[in-house]
Amino acid sequence: MSSDNTRKDTRILRADAAAIAEAASVLRAGGLAAFPTETVYGLGARADDPRAVASLYAAKGRPSFNPLIAHVRGLDAAKRLGNFSEAALTLAEKFWPGPLTLVVKASGNEGACELARAGLDTIAIRVPSHEIAQALLASVDFPVVAPSANRSGHVSPTAAQHVAEDLSGKIDLILDGGPSKGGIESTIVDFSSGAPRLLRSGGIARGEIEKITGPLLHAAKSEISAPGMMASHYAPHAKLRLDAKEVRENEALLAFGTSPPEGSHRARKILNLSMRGDLAEAASNLYAYLRELDASGAEAIAAAPIPGEGLGEAIRDRLSRAAAPK
Repeated sequence: MSSDNTRKDTRILRADAAAIAEAASVLRAGGLAAFPTETVYGLGARADDPRAVASLYAAKGRPSFNPLIAHVRGLDAAKRLGNFSEAALTLAEKFWPGPLTLVVKASGNEGACELARAGLDTIAIRVPSHEIAQALLASVDFPVVAPSANRSGHVSPTAAQHVAEDLSGKIDLILDGGPSKGGIESTIVDFSSGAPRLLRSGGIARGEIEKITGPLLHAAKSEISAPGMMASHYAPHAKLRLDAKEVRENEALLAFGTSPPEGSHRARKILNLSMRGDLAEAASNLYAYLRELDASGAEAIAAAPIPGEGLGEAIRDRLSRAAAPK
């Protein structure tokens, strides 16, 4: 497969055994196949093939200095890609399979090519828990890089149709496994340089990780050592306004809980992440609701305040990056 702009006939297949086998065949040939995970839909390419990785970067319009996460079926496969400290192993054994990515020093093998690692001597690894992702990984004998299956910087996809809206004609196949349940990307913890650092908040709350690791350090704001660290990311076309206490003219409202901001009657459209104030429900709805509000034609989206504890930290991180200047 080349990384040129030749338009592809993107197929959407219900993710049964035959479709998963077809997706595995596409990946073996160096093609691009999107598939569901427990977080968001990922765009898969074989991690050991620079041409396939280049094709993925081109399809997403993703900067090649932004490293990719290698997805594998289990810890044994992960150990072949990277060198794990005892602390990293303990975390992996606790949370894998699941929405946790670990950054470790890359091993000497070619399981993930240099382009996939963006030239770094580290590698980001994840073991997804979604049954379709697991079945796909079991059908191939190589790691699969799988960033979110959307245009780079755009709102992440939580349904097959979201993938098609962004990437139809640019990738080979989309496995439709229904909506993603988690709705927000994996937490990324870096063990490559001593004390563990939180690179990205995500599907596992910081507090759960710190029960094992102790306090996590933070990465420098200018650092891009893992996916999702660019200042502007996950962004709708409409301007996003955070912690909105009121709704202005020609705005849509991303609400949370039972106390809407003042002037909510003026909103072009209102979607509530969780009437109950449930952060897990809010995380699950976040990207789909941002896409729907963006499609309303509003000039801006007013986002109601979200508490910062637990999964709220990850939700606020995504919203702040979505609101950053493009």
